[in-house]
Amino acid sequence: MAQPASFDITSTVDLQEVDNAVNQARKEVAQRYDFKGSRAAIDLNRGDNTLTLTADDEFKMTALWEILQTRMVRRGVPTKNLTPGPIERAANDTVRRVITLQQGIPTEAAKDIIKFLKDKKLKKVQAAIQADQVRVSSPSKDELQEAMRLLREQDFGCALQFGNYRG
Repeated sequence: MAQPASFDITSTVDLQEVDNAVNQARKEVAQRYDFKGSRAAIDLNRGDNTLTLTADDEFKMTALWEILQTRMVRRGVPTKNLTPGPIERAANDTVRRVITLQQGIPTEAAKDIIKFLKDKKLKKVQAAIQADQVRVSSPSKDELQEAMRLLREQDFGCALQFGNYRG
């Protein structure tokens, strides 16, 4: 009997592209007139997968966040995988915001993906959670392509990437 075809659904952020986007955002902040003389900073912590934004006030924090998001989009980093925390007070009358970079599909989103595929009643399409990704398999390649199409149209709260296709 033929081996069933399968593909993996993942949700990752390329940390090198994030680093490039952060560097570009820092350069733009250094050149912008509205940030002259202000304490605005963007720090990337690769170990914790977090970004820390620091600014003088909430208005500048909003502008800093928008600059960073623009740079991320231009570098091809999915902004759905950025989870901003609350704006909180920091030392020296500044405000701080920690943004978490989501690597992998959260368990709730993975369960939603599996439930979505079961509700669509695609013939013989099976989905299984494997750590922080979802593997979808079926004997029919056409059914797998239909599953991909349906998943692209749906929003699960994180950017989905399809890879490791085996046919």
